[in-house]
Amino acid sequence: MKCPFCSHHDTQVMDSRVSEEGDTIRRRRRCLSCDRRFTTYERIELTMPAVVKRNGTRAEFDPAKLQASLRLALRKRPVSTELLERAVARIQESLLNYPEKEVSTDYIGELVMSELKQLDQVAYVRFASVYKSFQDIEEFVNAIKEMQKPVKPHNGGRPDAVDNA
Repeated sequence: MKCPFCSHHDTQVMDSRVSEEGDTIRRRRRCLSCDRRFTTYERIELTMPAVVKRNGTRAEFDPAKLQASLRLALRKRPVSTELLERAVARIQESLLNYPEKEVSTDYIGELVMSELKQLDQVAYVRFASVYKSFQDIEEFVNAIKEMQKPVKPHNGGRPDAVDNA
């Protein structure tokens, strides 16, 4: 680690402590050249794939948008916050394991539909109606028929893992 005071590249770790949350390590260091002390923090950095929208633009993945979409579909439904958070975590884990650096909104939408199908049937149809832009009642009927099929758990972020039937 380079010293922030004299730019010397040789420093010594004097003390290391894990944060209460367990997600950060605080290290007290001493420069072997100027003998000054400083603190560094070590954190895990996870990189989500970039999201490619239907119009071709790219954006950073935003977990708040994902959670808001699920929350909207589940509005006034008997699904606990804990179950919602677990669903968001599973989707994020699938995206972290996604083999490419970019992921389409269509793929994310399919992951969301898969989770909603397991959580709440009404929320599944709500989300599907917006996500697939239903134009008539027949499309609702088809979504309900789709929802009644057995659920296939998605497969760790592999692009071929989502059933698009």
